[in-house]
Amino acid sequence: MPLTPFHIAFPVDDLDAARMFYGTTLGCAEGRSSSQWIDFDLFGHQIVAHLKPGSSANKAHHNPVDGHDVPVPHFGVVLPMEVWETLAERLRRAGVVFVIEPYIRFKGEVGEQATMFFLDPAGNALEFKAFADIGQLFAK
Repeated sequence: MPLTPFHIAFPVDDLDAARMFYGTTLGCAEGRSSSQWIDFDLFGHQIVAHLKPGSSANKAHHNPVDGHDVPVPHFGVVLPMEVWETLAERLRRAGVVFVIEPYIRFKGEVGEQATMFFLDPAGNALEFKAFADIGQLFAK
């Protein structure tokens, strides 16, 4: 079955900061926008930054996973491994501070995956992951 793009809307407290982070740092093309929101193309998926003043005051909850504190909630996409590696390097060069540094989880096990977590300027947690074998995406 072909993948269907998803749509997610999330709060930001500064549209200019969101535009710089998603557009410049992550390299997401900008779509439609208004004084209250901006559409971005996140690797073929539509994400919408909606202005919500004071939203950065919201603190994420963390759950322990694989020896790390994973921020909840979070969103992101599964990328091809070479795209994930390029993005990780791009983020490092941009000086992005990682919540969880890029690494390989479940190495040599079912579901082996590359993952990294970081926050946008409004404090929204993002996870980007990749699988050497995309067939392992839902493997148990």
